[in-house]
Amino acid sequence: MASAAVPDVRGPIRRLFVANRGEIAVRIVDACNRLGIEAVVGVSDADRESLAARRADRAVCIGPARASDSYLRKETVVAAALGTGCDAVHPGYGFLSERAPFRRYCAENGLIFVGPSAEAISELGDKLRARRIAESLGVPTVPGSDHVESASDARRFGDREGYPFLLKASAGGGGRGMRIVRDAAEVEAAHAGASAEAGAAFGDSTLYIERYIERARHVEVQILGDSYGNVVHLGERDCSTQRRHQKLLEEGPSPILDEAVRQQMAAEAVKLASHVGYEGAGTVEFIVDLDTKSFYFLEMNTRIQVEHPVTEMITGRDLVVEMIRIAAGEPLSFTQADVAIRGHAIECRINAEDFLADFRPSPGQLRVWSPPSGPGIRLDSHCYTGYRIPPFYDSMIGKLLVHADDRTGAITKMRDALDRFAIEGIETTIPFHQMVLSHPDFRENRVTTRWVENVLMQPSKEGREPS
Repeated sequence: MASAAVPDVRGPIRRLFVANRGEIAVRIVDACNRLGIEAVVGVSDADRESLAARRADRAVCIGPARASDSYLRKETVVAAALGTGCDAVHPGYGFLSERAPFRRYCAENGLIFVGPSAEAISELGDKLRARRIAESLGVPTVPGSDHVESASDARRFGDREGYPFLLKASAGGGGRGMRIVRDAAEVEAAHAGASAEAGAAFGDSTLYIERYIERARHVEVQILGDSYGNVVHLGERDCSTQRRHQKLLEEGPSPILDEAVRQQMAAEAVKLASHVGYEGAGTVEFIVDLDTKSFYFLEMNTRIQVEHPVTEMITGRDLVVEMIRIAAGEPLSFTQADVAIRGHAIECRINAEDFLADFRPSPGQLRVWSPPSGPGIRLDSHCYTGYRIPPFYDSMIGKLLVHADDRTGAITKMRDALDRFAIEGIETTIPFHQMVLSHPDFRENRVTTRWVENVLMQPSKEGREPS
């Protein structure tokens, strides 16, 4: 017998529990401050001295350093939220943010969840389900195949439809559980690797197939929905500068879209979100085939995105504040007609990594942390001089953003900001971003999703420093 649906929890939010770490935890604490809401942050043993812990009204330890023993334990997170008298939980991104069981568990315990319903997470967070919904609505999808049971299924697809194609994890994200298959000889190993990686990362080894687009751009549309049926889009971001399917630099608006395609893509994103009664912030991701100029739905992320500040810079809208208001039962504070895109923004993800050593992680203590500042410059980070970057989590230590009147101006401003960003004690990806922004391919908008591996980093594979 199916269990009865748990009524959604709404109402005033006086105290909010931040169920995350790093820069997004700081970002949520700051949003709470703007709304006059008390913020309680849950920290692991490794994050007791984090900036979020320092800025929040209260910090409470939720377990050891390993995420599986702290940030990923839904019972511990909810107990900590209840024990500190919180009304709501904001999951940020990653960790428990797209786990429908966590969303339900919050409701069962009387906590407001800042994000979409468990049903929306289940429907859109699963890539296969989301693909089927998109197809039913007439949203363009990449040609492919449903659930792949075995390597033999994948080989039959390749024999029938041709190579190359992508094996993708249904429950995946961030490039995990994904393999490019270029011919029949690669099928067996690719299927085994993708399946094992998906199972280890997401607890679900289900795979499906999409045709691989050789010359592609990755463009995503930001949406917001409330509990009154209102859904708006806030333009798009271009996330094509990536390595191994991991985004490294994002910009908005996308420099490859004409106005007609831009409007069509946004309309498809709103259609999809409206169909499931989406509430909160979400991102509908598309792939653009540069050879055919066609775009296809990829997936929807049912949470706030790492790169959401790009949208905030070009629209002037605070997405995290809006998420909290929506969760409390308030309608969107603006309509589609109120959304205006102004200028161009670029975000560089600053990671504690040595990019010349195959992006090897570089944890350690920050002897110097002196970020740039000035008009049109923003830094989202949890770091400070003396902070010790732990080795247990994602290596991103900050997001540097700039805003200018146009793309050329944004590139110039970002190059200057990176030059003025002084960090000592660890290796970072700042030199990588300087190289990207100086390259004629990026400046002249010739980047694809494979450009970093195939062009920018190719010289280093031959024993020379990248150009």
